[in-house]
Amino acid sequence: MKADQSQLFDTHVHLDRLGPDQDSATALAEAGRAGVGAWLVPGVRRQHWPDLLSLAGAPRIWAAPGLHPMMAGQWGAAAEVELAELLQRPECVAVGEIGLDGLLDVPFQLQEPAFRGQLRLAVAAGKPVLIHCRRAWGELLAILRQEQAGRVGGILHGFGGSPRIASEALELGFVIAFGGPLTYPNARKRVEVLRTLPVEAIVLETDAPDLPPHPHRKEPNRPEWLPLIARRVAEIRGWSLAETARITTANARRVLNLQKEWGQN
Repeated sequence: MKADQSQLFDTHVHLDRLGPDQDSATALAEAGRAGVGAWLVPGVRRQHWPDLLSLAGAPRIWAAPGLHPMMAGQWGAAAEVELAELLQRPECVAVGEIGLDGLLDVPFQLQEPAFRGQLRLAVAAGKPVLIHCRRAWGELLAILRQEQAGRVGGILHGFGGSPRIASEALELGFVIAFGGPLTYPNARKRVEVLRTLPVEAIVLETDAPDLPPHPHRKEPNRPEWLPLIARRVAEIRGWSLAETARITTANARRVLNLQKEWGQN
């Protein structure tokens, strides 16, 4: 696959769990025809980490193994050793998706140790992190500072916070990912955040098969729909679609340390 700055980069797509109506090979081919040329696949459960590594063997697909907050109970010594070993592999370019979630029926007493432990591994390995957060921004930002996450930075996935929270995250070296919810008619807060961000802080994601963009909100999300999100970003920022692809792809490559690997994977 030829490296092309005009191709879109999906920084958060669950290619390992697209569902029975989408196999990953077909989904990738359709996304490629739509102008998507790079993908980052985050982890959710420990037992699925091998699937991420299998997918990351293909051109310009990278893995971000980690434990979602809903799976914090899987964190422990064995998971820590396994994740540390995975982070030595070049195709594992980040740790994710990790964080805190105040809407889950998982106590913070489980979520926080898993989050801190994975942050420490990421910092030690020099790998950025993919952050999941709902209703816990104060606690999460404090932990990011305490664990020196600014040394590696990363991406705030599915961001629904305020411009103030976005600004604090940017100071720690994070960028903001925009996905399907940006295209919804009631997406006022996300639109406000996008308008206020510096150019270098914006990346794209689908989160497929979750959070489909308008007009597909009742369907499983598909990787080929990333251009719908890119078009909305372009509209809000006053960019062309080509500018949006160039800017957001360059931002993704920078935060994920993929400047050299872009033409090699």
